[in-house]
Order: sequence, then C-alpha cells, then structure tokens
Amino acid sequence: MLVDFNTLPETSKVWIYQASRSFTENELEEITSKLNIFIENWTAHGSDLQSGYEIKYKRFIILGLNQSLTNASGCSIDASVHFIQQLEQDYNVDLLDKMNVSYKQGEFVAYKTLKDFRKMAKQKAVSKNTIVFNNLVTNIAEYKENWEVPAKDSWHNRFLS
Repeated sequence: MLVDFNTLPETSKVWIYQASRSFTENELEEITSKLNIFIENWTAHGSDLQSGYEIKYKRFIILGLNQSLTNASGCSIDASVHFIQQLEQDYNVDLLDKMNVSYKQGEFVAYKTLKDFRKMAKQKAVSKNTIVFNNLVTNIAEYKENWEVPAKDSWHNRFLS
C-alpha cells in the first residue's frame, strides 16, 4: 500500500539505495512510475505493506516501511531487492554496492569507491566537515537526523585523520 513517505512513522524501516550516477529527468519519471507500481503491490504473506519512498538528489532511492502494521518478510525483502536489481539493469546503474561513498562538494553530490575516498582523505581532499551520506541508517528518525552529516559524525570518520 503506497503512502506518502512523509506520513510514515519515525520508527519505519528504511532502505537507501545510492546510484553510481545521477538519473536524468526522463529516468526519474520512469523510476517514479515503477516505484509506484511496485510499492502498491508490495506484500508480505499476502498482507499489504504500508510503505512509501522518496528520491533525493536525483541519485538516492529511499524506501520506507511502516513495520508497526506489517513486518517485511524474507520474501518481501527479496522482492524489493529484485526490483532494485531490475532498475540497475534497466538504467545501467549501480544501486546495491555498499562499498561506495557519496558526499557533497558544494551542492554537487560526488560518488567514489571506498578506496578512492580513503585516498582523498589521506590527501586532505575531504575533511571531517565534508558532508557524507550515511546509508547505514535503519529508520526514518535516523534518516532525518543522521543520513546527511559531517564525516566526523559518521562511520566515514575512521578514514579521516
């Protein structure tokens, strides 16, 4: 059951998928349509899952699920992963690789491999104040407070001296 992402409770589970590049306007329209259809039909053992999504910076797909009504089952989580894998194929983009880092350079969102991010940290090209995206947040409250944060306040801090 598709609902407005902003109406989901703060305890709702989130999954964040970062794209290896920005989506075009046409791709965003198509992806929005596909997300609407997927979420409208997303179920766990035949029960509707109250969920919503948002797309940020033309690059991040954030799925939210109100688990106080129905928990996601293994099968429903698998279905969402298969959906994301299909988007990867349809748009020739990486959405599932967790070994990459996105961070802000002014208003631009940059995307690097973890290895390259480490090198940049050593070279002082990124700092403790660089805004990074902590895609490890698990619920909407954490997403709102701790997703877009200075590197010093995220797991990225371990690479900065």
